[in-house]
Amino acid sequence: MTERVPICELAIPIRWGDMDAMGHVNNTVYFRYMEQCRISWFGAMGILAGPDGHGPIIVNASCTFRRELVYPGTVLVRTFVGEFGRTSVETTYELVRTDDPATVYADGAAKVVWIDFPKRRSEPWPDSVRQAILTPRGTLV
Repeated sequence: MTERVPICELAIPIRWGDMDAMGHVNNTVYFRYMEQCRISWFGAMGILAGPDGHGPIIVNASCTFRRELVYPGTVLVRTFVGEFGRTSVETTYELVRTDDPATVYADGAAKVVWIDFPKRRSEPWPDSVRQAILTPRGTLV
């Protein structure tokens, strides 16, 4: 197994509307929490993807739901970088509550691929982006 490098974390308030009829945060919202952390991380690196250039996309994502998240509260999404390939990098996530940081409520993963959008195909990570990805960002705002 590849070592996971902690890269960043983001605190996200749980909204009343995040819950479903079962009285807990809907499963799809867990993916949104991971997405928001990933997008904030890319933004902190200055990587803003656009259809006319180059940038990251997600080619797969997964989540294991360990405990129910409920309103009110704040989710802390911890992001880690794993194995780097020529055109992809593995990212993993832990979702905890800020008032219960030792308990993992969910963990997930997403494979991020560097894309040439006009050509609609993957390409090798630029060295500058690879270095930025491996630079810990700490807590994002």
